[in-house]
Amino acid sequence: MDDLLEALARLSERLEHLESRVSALEHSSKSAASRPSPATAPMSATPAAEPIALSQDGGVFPVVGKAMLGIAGAYLLRAVAESGSLPQWVIVALALAYAGMWLLWAARVGANIPFASAAYAVTSALILAPMLWELTLRFKVLPAAATAGVLIAFVAVASALAWKRNLAPVLWIANLAAVFTALALMIATHDLAPFISALLLMAVVSEFAADRNRWLRLRFLVAPAADLAVWILIYIDSLPESARVDYAPLRSAVLLTLPSVLFVIYGASVAIRTIWLHERITIFEIAQTVIAFLLAAFSWFWFEPADRVGLGIFCLFLSAACYLVAFVRFDRLRERRNYWVYSIWSALLLLAGSFLCLPPLLLALLLVVAAIVATVVGVRAGRLTLEFHGLLFLAAAAFVSGLLEYAVRALAGTFPSAPGWMVWLVAASVLLCYAIGGRFPGERWNQRLLRLLSAILAVSAAATLLVSALVWLAAVGMTPGASHVAVIRTLITCALALTLAFGGSRWQRIELVWTAYGTLAFVTAKLLFEDLPHGQPGSIAVSIFLYAVALIIVPRMARLGSQRGGSGSSSKN
Repeated sequence: MDDLLEALARLSERLEHLESRVSALEHSSKSAASRPSPATAPMSATPAAEPIALSQDGGVFPVVGKAMLGIAGAYLLRAVAESGSLPQWVIVALALAYAGMWLLWAARVGANIPFASAAYAVTSALILAPMLWELTLRFKVLPAAATAGVLIAFVAVASALAWKRNLAPVLWIANLAAVFTALALMIATHDLAPFISALLLMAVVSEFAADRNRWLRLRFLVAPAADLAVWILIYIDSLPESARVDYAPLRSAVLLTLPSVLFVIYGASVAIRTIWLHERITIFEIAQTVIAFLLAAFSWFWFEPADRVGLGIFCLFLSAACYLVAFVRFDRLRERRNYWVYSIWSALLLLAGSFLCLPPLLLALLLVVAAIVATVVGVRAGRLTLEFHGLLFLAAAAFVSGLLEYAVRALAGTFPSAPGWMVWLVAASVLLCYAIGGRFPGERWNQRLLRLLSAILAVSAAATLLVSALVWLAAVGMTPGASHVAVIRTLITCALALTLAFGGSRWQRIELVWTAYGTLAFVTAKLLFEDLPHGQPGSIAVSIFLYAVALIIVPRMARLGSQRGGSGSSSKN
């Protein structure tokens, strides 16, 4: 013990001697800089400027020297801790106070010497991070929760000190040290929850600053770290218990709360910035909000499978809120990106919530009603977005009701048995929505795309209905075989191609003309893959004859409809 005290005394004397020499150098540099330069040697001022700057109070060498003194003091504290001469709680208090002193010094340095501020902040981080590592893992002094609390306090103090003078280097260095220390200790200690909580609180601090337009780029550091930590939590706890025996057990409430808090943080931040502050949503905010939502939804889906209905209801509620914000709060011209992002989110959330909490029959009915409402409101209010949503809901309803599967089998392959009434209801809704929404004016690419997709869906539904009706009529007097069904399919599709070509050209509906040529392409594939390999010579001859007639007449019908439409309009004028 006496030897240790003597060694500490000698080390203290050397540190004091070194500090006095550094002070002497600083004072001599200041006095030399304050002396007037001789008038006879003006050329010597320029080459001497750099050495003088390096030796001044904010120069590189004195700052680095002081930082090294700080590192030496940290090693002195470690030596005292290893000797066991002081109680452990005293060592912890001294170490935390020592790191905090350097952080406070970094914030109190003059604004005209940013290098010194960054260097002292780095010194504080280099003192704190290794100290926490050893106190948590080696000496077992601090539990994981206490270490996480220290990291939170370190970031909070750095943010408070850097806020008034906007000291970005101090804040960045503190967050870098805290983020990487939290991730490393989370893996090393196998105790996930405390350090994930610390990262989430760091995310709160960064988003609070971003909402006040401070340090926006800091979110690029904190958000990925929080996402990674939550993903590790979900992955580890989704493994079998035998594969995670070294990890601290967590209750299901914790497993659900942490990912949900992540989504609440970034969802609330995006809402504040876009709705309250009228900021344009960024690509980072879009991606981060989606990632946070998916992590939260997967945690509920995996760890609480019995409560999927609750998750679905939450998605429906969130969808209604996004619809309200998109179509009431945002202007389509001035806030175009916000409008599109919130409207897309609302449609996807409506689909997700419906699939999670409704049985198939009610799901198909809801989607049909939603499609009709979206189409009607879109036409009346001039909202092309709502018409796209109606088309999306119709496609989902066709999938859920079985219309999509029935259409594939009715138009190609083995003919199916009679479908349920929901298939016919969805098919009729498809035709109704096209009749209502196909009148949307405009020749922009998105308007033409909407009309084309709606026409394809409506023509597919019409072809399915007509082929099914004709096959059932044929079954009254005979038993239709595969060859008869093939001829009926060719007849219906060729007739539809002719009708679409004439009607599209007559009423200036270019999407119908495109669909007519697409129908001819479908007949071509049908002849190659169904009629020729599996048909009989008589049925093949009839199908080829109908196909040839359609190939000849469809272009003429398109031109004839155009001519009649032009003459009708001229006579009307």
